[in-house]
Amino acid sequence: MEAGFSEMRNELQSWVALWRRIQLECQQLHTELSKIREYKDIQGIQIKHQSSCVQLTEQQENKNTELLLLTQSQERQREELNKIRNHLYQEEQSHCSEQERMKTEISDLSEELHQKEITIATIMEKASLLQRQLRMELEIKNKLLAKQQLLDFRYKAVKSENTHLKEMM
Repeated sequence: MEAGFSEMRNELQSWVALWRRIQLECQQLHTELSKIREYKDIQGIQIKHQSSCVQLTEQQENKNTELLLLTQSQERQREELNKIRNHLYQEEQSHCSEQERMKTEISDLSEELHQKEITIATIMEKASLLQRQLRMELEIKNKLLAKQQLLDFRYKAVKSENTHLKEMM
């Protein structure tokens, strides 16, 4: 997208340069036209140089035609320049809108990520607490199992002793 903008700017600059050259030529033509008019006024006084006046008039008409053509060309170039400027402006606006949308999306995603990090930290804390509780319960159950095994062993010993005593009686 940046390359498109750069290309449009370059094209716009070349149109502006062309526009300035045309304006300079128009100024030169106007200066020449003024000189021709002055010369024509001086020559108009002198009747003997009517043929040169006719020639100057023709030159002036030719210059006027050239000037008219240059003015028309300049107007078309101005219209084209305005189209390019409008297109460039629309592209820049579109680019700015896209950047704003992306900034908003990044901000939303960052907030969502932050919330998920908080949730993960909370879950990890709860898991750690549950793990400690499970260790404590396992430790208690292991102690109870050891006591039960000891009691089973004593019970079997007493039972065996009772059986032995019964047999002896």
